[in-house]
Amino acid sequence: MSAVLQASIEVEVFDAPLGAEILGLDLHHPLPARDFQRIHQAHLDHHLLVFRDQRITPQQQVDFSRRFGPLQIHVLRNFQLPSNPEVLVISNIIENGQPIGLGDAGHFWHSDLSYKDKPSLGSMLHAQELPAEGGDTLFANMHLAWDTLPAALRHAVRGARAEHSYLVQYDELRRRNPWRPALTQAQIDEVQPVVHPVVRTHPETGRQALFVSEHFTTRIVGIPDDESRALLAELFAHSVRPEHVYRHRWAPHDMVFWDNRSLMHLAGGTPDHLRRKLYRTTIEGDVPF
Repeated sequence: MSAVLQASIEVEVFDAPLGAEILGLDLHHPLPARDFQRIHQAHLDHHLLVFRDQRITPQQQVDFSRRFGPLQIHVLRNFQLPSNPEVLVISNIIENGQPIGLGDAGHFWHSDLSYKDKPSLGSMLHAQELPAEGGDTLFANMHLAWDTLPAALRHAVRGARAEHSYLVQYDELRRRNPWRPALTQAQIDEVQPVVHPVVRTHPETGRQALFVSEHFTTRIVGIPDDESRALLAELFAHSVRPEHVYRHRWAPHDMVFWDNRSLMHLAGGTPDHLRRKLYRTTIEGDVPF
C-alpha cells in the first residue's frame, strides 16, 4: 500500500517488519518544509526509509541530514571524507596500501553510537560503489522485539540499565581486520563507557524498544556477571528473530535513513575481492530514558 505525500512523492510501505520507500524524491532540489515534515513522519512510522537513485554530492547529503538534527563525528577520524568531515567512509577498498574507509563496519548487531551519552537519532548511508554480490544490510525492529518479549524477560529487564562501550569488541575487530587502526589515548578518552536503560522510550513516538546490542552492551548493571551474560544472550537472540528483520539489498545510488532509537543493524558481508563504498552521516539524538 502507499500514501501520497504530494503529487510527485509517495511512501510505499514494505511487506516487512519495518521500512518504506520514498518515491519521487530528488534531493538535488530544495525540499519544502511541508514535504520534509511528511518524510519525517514516515521515518517515525516505519523506522527506515529508502531513497532510490539519489545522485547527490556529499554536501547535499550533509545538508539533508542536518535538517533532522546536529551531526556527530565518528571517533575514527582517519576515515572521514576529506571534503566533508561529517561523512564517515564505509569501504573495503585499499588504495596505495591503505584503506580508504572503515571496512568492517557493522560486523556485530548494533545501534550506532549507543556508547555515547547522546546516542544517534539516525544514520543515512548513501551507496557510492556496490559489489556484484553480497553487501546487504540487515535491520532488526527493536519495538517488535520488546512487544513480543516473553513475560518473564519483560519482568527481568523492566527498569534495568546496561553499560555500553565502544571498546568492548574493538580488540576482536582488530584481530579480524588488520586495517582497523589502534586507538590513541585521546580517542579512548572520547569513548568512555556510558549507562542507558535496557528498555528505552522513543522521544518522539513514546513507543518502547529494547536498547541493547551484542556489539556495544557489556553488562546489565547491578546483577552478577553470569546472570547478566545469560540475560543479554536471551535478549540478543530474541531481538534478531527472522520475523523482526528486514534485509536491504542495495541498488546503485540508494540512500537509506534508519532510526537508531528503533532499530539495530548488521552488515551482511562483502567478498574481499569486490569493492564496496558508502558514505554515512550520523544525526545526534537525545539522552535515552
